[in-house]
Amino acid sequence: MCSMTASESSIKDPFAKYAEYLNNLNEKRERIVKASRDITMNSKKVIFQVHRMSKHNRDEVLDKAQKDLANVTQQYVSKLVKELQGTDFWKLRRAYSPGIQEYVEAATFCNFCRNGTLLNLDEMNATLLPLNDPALEPLQINVLDYLLGLADLTGELMRMAIGRISDGELDYAEKICRFVREIYRDLTLIVPHMDDSSDMKQKMDTMLQSVIKIENACFSVHVRGSEYMPMLGSSEPGSFLLGMADNDF
Repeated sequence: MCSMTASESSIKDPFAKYAEYLNNLNEKRERIVKASRDITMNSKKVIFQVHRMSKHNRDEVLDKAQKDLANVTQQYVSKLVKELQGTDFWKLRRAYSPGIQEYVEAATFCNFCRNGTLLNLDEMNATLLPLNDPALEPLQINVLDYLLGLADLTGELMRMAIGRISDGELDYAEKICRFVREIYRDLTLIVPHMDDSSDMKQKMDTMLQSVIKIENACFSVHVRGSEYMPMLGSSEPGSFLLGMADNDF
């Protein structure tokens, strides 16, 4: 009896440790999923704020968006960093990837509208370093999540370009078109060589549609320019709307 009891104990003890490890991992995953949702929700608010930008309020809107993005970093991304730093965070990537992608999208969107350039991966990771404990392995945004967020950025830029054309800022829309086209061209060279690229390949199709929509919108303004002149602020007499009294509408 004593030998059987000792044998059972020797079997149960390791399994008790395995159960404790899995329970702790599941609890950590739940906290990470919650942090990722918070990052996603608040990053979307930053994107919505940037879309309020016009040629009359550009600095005001972007300053507010930059402050909101800094708040997302300090309040929500920091929680994710605290949970993941020093761990094998690739095991939990699926739990936090959606939030990181949305955060990349918001940060790169703000940077383009402010500076007209792409915020690269090293610059983004540099903003996370102060949030990490120097004694532990730092959490860094991985290349795949950065590229997935970058793919989503092109959709927001497409919406921005259409809005700029409506406000008469054709030059800005064409600048967006060149930028999005360049991102798409570069990614077409990278994606075929990616191992885990199923998500990326789906987003490449969506990205191509965004490129086509921007190009078609800019092309239409050039080809049918006389119909767009009132919208573009032109006073040339070639427009079919110019010269009409208010009561003619």
